[in-house]
Amino acid sequence: MESHRTLLKQSLQHPEEFWDEQARRIEWRTPYARVLDHSHAPFTRWFVGGTTNLCYNAIDRHLTERGTQTALVNVSSETGETRRYSYLELHREVNRMAAVLQSLGVKRGERVLIYLPMIAEAAFAMLACARLGAIHSVVFGGFAAGSLATRIDDARPVLVISADAGFQGGRKIAYKPLLDEALSMASHQPARVLMIDRGLQAFDRVAGRDCDFHELAHRFSEAKVACTWLESSEPSYILYTSGTTGRPKGVQRDVGGHAVALATSMALIFGAKAGDTMFTTSDIGWVVGHSYGVYGPLIMGMTTIMAEGAPTRPDHGYWWRLVETYGVNLMLTAPTAMRLLKRQGGGFAQQADLSSLRALFLAGEPLDEPTARWVEKALGKPVIDHYWQTESGSPMLALPQAASELVRKVGSPGLPVFGFNLKVVDHQSGDPCLPGERGVLVADGPLPPGCLHTLWENSADFMRSYWTCREGRWRYSTFDYATVDDEGYIRVLGRSDDIILVAGRRLGTREIEEVMLAHPSVAEAAVIGVPNALRGQVPLAFVVRTQQAKMDGGQDALEAELVRVIGQKLGSLARPRSVVFVDALPRTQSGKVLRRTIQTVVSDVAQENLAGQINQLAA
Repeated sequence: MESHRTLLKQSLQHPEEFWDEQARRIEWRTPYARVLDHSHAPFTRWFVGGTTNLCYNAIDRHLTERGTQTALVNVSSETGETRRYSYLELHREVNRMAAVLQSLGVKRGERVLIYLPMIAEAAFAMLACARLGAIHSVVFGGFAAGSLATRIDDARPVLVISADAGFQGGRKIAYKPLLDEALSMASHQPARVLMIDRGLQAFDRVAGRDCDFHELAHRFSEAKVACTWLESSEPSYILYTSGTTGRPKGVQRDVGGHAVALATSMALIFGAKAGDTMFTTSDIGWVVGHSYGVYGPLIMGMTTIMAEGAPTRPDHGYWWRLVETYGVNLMLTAPTAMRLLKRQGGGFAQQADLSSLRALFLAGEPLDEPTARWVEKALGKPVIDHYWQTESGSPMLALPQAASELVRKVGSPGLPVFGFNLKVVDHQSGDPCLPGERGVLVADGPLPPGCLHTLWENSADFMRSYWTCREGRWRYSTFDYATVDDEGYIRVLGRSDDIILVAGRRLGTREIEEVMLAHPSVAEAAVIGVPNALRGQVPLAFVVRTQQAKMDGGQDALEAELVRVIGQKLGSLARPRSVVFVDALPRTQSGKVLRRTIQTVVSDVAQENLAGQINQLAA
C-alpha cells in the first residue's frame, strides 16, 4: 500500500482522481457524472448525479456472501440481555422497522427523531430511515427535556421514536416523561410517537399519537421494503453539535460522500476488513456512534458491538471481557473512559484474553501523554489517537494503523488525513504559525467527502460560523488551538475558548491539565480561569484522584506538589490559585468537560462549597 504521505499528497493535488478511485468502495445505482462541484464555495457537492443508499451499502450488498455472518451484537450490562443478528436477520429487522415507519407516514425527506438508549432497535431505526430516504436525527437518550424540545422544533420530525427507559451509570432513567415534557414545550408537534416498551418502566400513552412498536412490528414480520435511491448530495441525517446555545446547530450530512468517506477511512485509517469485529463504545447520540458504531463497520461487512451500560459495570473489566468473548479486532473509545478506568489501577486488562485486539483507537478530546502511555502499558496493545469533529464525520488527523513508515508521537494524533488541507495559523492575522507556535487549526476548502454540507436549514450560520474567505480561498475553522512540528505532526491543545489570559499572557488550560495528569495520583483534571484583580485571570484546577491516592490521603501535600510542578514546567503564571479535589468531573454524554457550567458554579458558590457542588453536577 502507498504511504500515508503519498496518499495525502495525491488527495490534495488531484482530489477528483483520488476520490473517484475511493468511490469504488461502495455500490452506486446510478453512476455519478462529476466527482466534485465546488462552484458555489464554500458549499461542496461530491459525486454529483450518482444515486446510492446507505442501508443498501450497509446490509443488502452483503447478503449473498455474508448473510449468515453476525452483523450486530447488542449487549446490556444493565439488563444482562444479549442479542445477535446475522446480516440476513438484520435485513429482516430493518425491513420490518421500515414498514412500521411507512405505516406511520414517514416518506423520503421526512425527519424522524430517535430518542433511544443503546438498544438494537436504535440501529434498526437509523438504517430503516436510510432505507426509506428519510432523514434521522438522533438525540441522546435521557437528554434534558428543554434541549430535546429545541431539537424537535429545529428538525420538525413527523415521528419520534422512543422507549420507556434506559440507564445512566446504573440509574434507570424514564424516557417517556422527559419526552412528554419536551413535547409540551415544543412548538412543533410530531404526528406520531413510536414507543419501544422494554418492560422497565410503566408510562402513559397519549391516545391517537402514541403507538406500540412491538404491536405494529408483528403485523409487518415478513415485510420487504425497497431501498429509495438518493442523489449523492441529498441529506442522510441531522446531528446536533454538543454544547450549543440558542438555536441548536444541526450538522447536515450527505449520502454518497458520507458512505465513501466511511468506507475509505475504515480501510485506510483503521485497517479494517470484511469479517473483522469492531467495538465502538460511543452512544449513537454522538457522531462516533453514527460513523463507527453503525454505518462504518456494516458498510465494510464487519461485525459491530453495540453496548448499553457504563465501562465500570458490573466491574472495571467488563469491556475487556467483551473483547475476549466476541473476538474484537478494533476498539474505539474516548480518553475520558480510559481515565475513568485509570482511577482503579491497571489490573483490569489482565482479566481477559486480548489476543484478538489489534489496536485501541481514542478520540473525542485531546489525548494527554500520561494517559496514552498508561493505557498502552496496561493493554499491551497499540493505542492510536485520532482527531475529528461532529462536523467532519470521520478523522481529520490520524496515523493509519498500517503506516509503519511513520513514527508515532505521543500527544499528537499525527498527520492530516487524506483530503484535509490542514494548517495551524495565527488567530488574528491568519498567517501560518512557525513550528511549535500555538495557533488555530484550519482547513482550506474544499473539505473532503463526508464533511457537513451545511447546517440544517441555516446556511447563513454555516458560512458565518465556520468559514472565512482569504485571498479568494475559503477556509474552515475547527475552533481548536494546535501546534505543528517541523515534520508536520499536529498536536491539538483544546478549544480556542479554553484559553485564559493571565497578566497579558495566553495560557492553554490543556497544557496545565497535562502537567497534572502526569502525576501518578491524578486520574482526571480540569482547569478554568477565574477573575483576579491583579492579573485579570488566574487558573483554578479541579482534580479527581486515583483510588490509591484517595486511600493514601495527603490531599494538602498533593496540592502543593501539583502547584510546584506546574510552576516549574510552565512558569509561575500557570500556577493554579488553588486545587479543588472532587469525586468526578461533570461531562457531556460525549465525554467533554462542562467547563462553562463549572465556571457558572465557581461564580455563584463560595470556595469551601465548590467540591460539593461539582460532585453534585457530576452525579
